[in-house]
Amino acid sequence: MGATDRAAQMEAIVAEHETALLRYAARIVNNSCVAQDVVQNVFIKIFRRWEKGLQPSEHLKAWLFRVTHNEAVDQIRKESRLRVLHTKHGEERKANDCPDGHECAFGGEERKELVLQYLGKLHPREQQVILLRMEQGLSYKEISAVTGRSEGNVGNILHHGVRKLSQALKQAGVVAS
Repeated sequence: MGATDRAAQMEAIVAEHETALLRYAARIVNNSCVAQDVVQNVFIKIFRRWEKGLQPSEHLKAWLFRVTHNEAVDQIRKESRLRVLHTKHGEERKANDCPDGHECAFGGEERKELVLQYLGKLHPREQQVILLRMEQGLSYKEISAVTGRSEGNVGNILHHGVRKLSQALKQAGVVAS
């Protein structure tokens, strides 16, 4: 199959299913712009999993809706985690501000250096997972692909690493107990 045949088939699949998938995704995520991102990711996935002679069919339609649902749910989870992190960060900043408006105990850069110092004391696998999650914003699935560990193992390592880091920072007085 030539590249032009493949492109024409992909265009036919997009033309046939895009509107219905956008409507479905928009109802799940409750945001039409986010729904467009979700559906775009679905079409990227189908393009990557392309099989010779792939044609629009009921099996393909079911797969597209299942993948759209999963992508939409993943997007909701991601946004929820980000919202929680932003709220928590804002609360921590307020807690560390002195009445006169200056930061107490440790300044932003000094605090960051201390966190990195304590992070360096963790096991290398914990450091890797924490940095991929917190600094790069990768999902457990993406971290699993990078590290070669299962998603469950990634979650376990992240949980224990963050707990160790938190305890060390509390003992050092970097964060409030």
